[in-house]
Amino acid sequence: MDINNETINHLADLAKLEFTEIEKEDLKTNLGRILSYCEKLNEVDTTGVEPLIFMSENVNLLRTDEAELNYSKSDALRNAPAKDSDYFRVPKFR
Repeated sequence: MDINNETINHLADLAKLEFTEIEKEDLKTNLGRILSYCEKLNEVDTTGVEPLIFMSENVNLLRTDEAELNYSKSDALRNAPAKDSDYFRVPKFR
């Protein structure tokens, strides 16, 4: 793929970004390097290699949901910047 000013301008428009001419030249160089590296990946022989869908063999490995009381009210309110007996005090909002 050829990276030219039109491509950079199109990408900048999609991303709602503005670039100087120097930045556009840097982007063309960097995008060209990235694309050439991706082309090298096409040279790798992947016949007989199954696509990797999951990183491990575990599927839907979930823990049981158990309710625990970890903190008492006084422990939870100890570091609160503002409190009122058993409650946190927060500013009003609408």
